[in-house]
Amino acid sequence: MAPRFIAKQLSRPSGFMGAVIRHLMNRDNARMNAFAVKQLQFGPSDRVLEIGFGGGVTLPALLDAATFVAGVDRSSDVVDWAQRHFASSVKAGRAEFCQGNVRIAAIRSSRVLKGLHGQHGLFLVLAPGRLGEIRRVLRPQGRVAVGFLPKERMDRMGMPEDIFTTRAPLDVVGALTKTGFMDVLIARPQPHTPWNVIVATR
Repeated sequence: MAPRFIAKQLSRPSGFMGAVIRHLMNRDNARMNAFAVKQLQFGPSDRVLEIGFGGGVTLPALLDAATFVAGVDRSSDVVDWAQRHFASSVKAGRAEFCQGNVRIAAIRSSRVLKGLHGQHGLFLVLAPGRLGEIRRVLRPQGRVAVGFLPKERMDRMGMPEDIFTTRAPLDVVGALTKTGFMDVLIARPQPHTPWNVIVATR
């Protein structure tokens, strides 16, 4: 089993080790996140919400493509970093970053057209209320992308079950469908790709 200290840092990076973890998340998740961004097909008038932006690897691309980007993360260190790093966008009213969960994002971000959920795919909480908040914050015909490693691969890592929630792809599809999302599909660039990006429409 992975050390609890590492698991907690992956869940909520903080301090020097948190900075290292953010760098590793950016490196390991770059392809998945870029693929997820591509699936959402951003336009210049889109407002985007990223839930769990971690090391911030997708934020530059989102800010280049959309008119407004909101980010929410559990880690105060991550949020502080984003506010400093993208200070000009925050000052211009094109970005907002806050600490919290999906409910906080829904309250603070107004209604958005596109949503991106998942940095490492380790912390997905698919309770109906949480997905309901994501659906509520999306405009009609808005799209959401959920990127994650599937349960069979996550379970091999031996992460503590009280910190991580792992899901099979069809579980995620079922949860999204039950919440009222439409056109739910599982996307991967290649059949052997280890991660999944599930895309759905409000």
